[in-house]
Amino acid sequence: MAEVLDQNEVDALLSAVDSDESPVGNADERQVIFSRRLGGMVESELEIRHYDFKRPERVSKDQMRALEHLHESFSRNFGASLSGFLRTIIEVKVANIEQMTFSEFTHSLPNPTCFNLVSCAPLEGKLCLEISPLIIYPVIDRLLGGSNADLFIPQRPLTAIEGRLVGKIINRAMTCMHESWESIVDADFTLEETESNPALVQIVAPNEVVVVVGFEMKMGNRAGTMSLCIPYAVIEPVIEKLSNQTWAAYRKKAKDAEIKRRLAGHLDAATLDVSAILAETKIRVSDLANLEVGDVILTNKPASAPLSLDVEGKRKFIGNLGQYKGKRAFKVRRPITPKDRV
Repeated sequence: MAEVLDQNEVDALLSAVDSDESPVGNADERQVIFSRRLGGMVESELEIRHYDFKRPERVSKDQMRALEHLHESFSRNFGASLSGFLRTIIEVKVANIEQMTFSEFTHSLPNPTCFNLVSCAPLEGKLCLEISPLIIYPVIDRLLGGSNADLFIPQRPLTAIEGRLVGKIINRAMTCMHESWESIVDADFTLEETESNPALVQIVAPNEVVVVVGFEMKMGNRAGTMSLCIPYAVIEPVIEKLSNQTWAAYRKKAKDAEIKRRLAGHLDAATLDVSAILAETKIRVSDLANLEVGDVILTNKPASAPLSLDVEGKRKFIGNLGQYKGKRAFKVRRPITPKDRV
């Protein structure tokens, strides 16, 4: 039997209508739901969010931020690698990162373009690395000794020679990507194939969700884009490792390693007092006061016995006393251990 509202509930609904607190079309998109609990009126607010069933978000915001930080590291390394290879300054930075379907990604690309398929064993599937003709032809011109002053961007696929030159660029990108992804998975990125028409490539279903990382590349007065398409099916086995906490811990670990390296570099120039202990014995104070030149102090240690080397007063090494180039020298044999009685 349908529940009948009492007078208090009817008055509350009428007051909400009179005050223009309708659940549809208000500014904060909140809906007021009235329910009968414990014999009284209880108000509860639910936040309404838009959801597009055609474009489901399978990667969380924390994981998207982790991917963004990961590829920011890739962009810095790739830019430095290209700058050394081309002997000119190349700036590469992450412009955007978003989720979309594979068909939306391919339809957003120009035709022809430089479309590269990349395998990433042991992960199953392939990635897509697309480089805009607006920047790839100036890079090729630079490799062939041009100045890029009045370079014309042709609307045609790459030739065989140009493809070989682009392969050298992609291989450097694969090396930098391996270094950036090493904290997540030890993947072997390899260039499998290069196409000019994105519509002819079908690595996943058209409605499959992919993560697209957009890069901006600059070389002098020339600029272009680069896009990395990562199907969700490829990163699904390691998606849990892309949490924000895990990536923050990795960045902290990398930062700590860098601090240790810098500290070690500064400590390399520090000076230390090093001394070799020949032997130890005990004598009376009266004997010490009556010592004269030529007196011999006897110890229980043989002359051929190994000696200890002290660093800042702490015993560190075992070795032998000798002579090198007319000077006294100490030859280190091994580090000292607690069992040594030297």
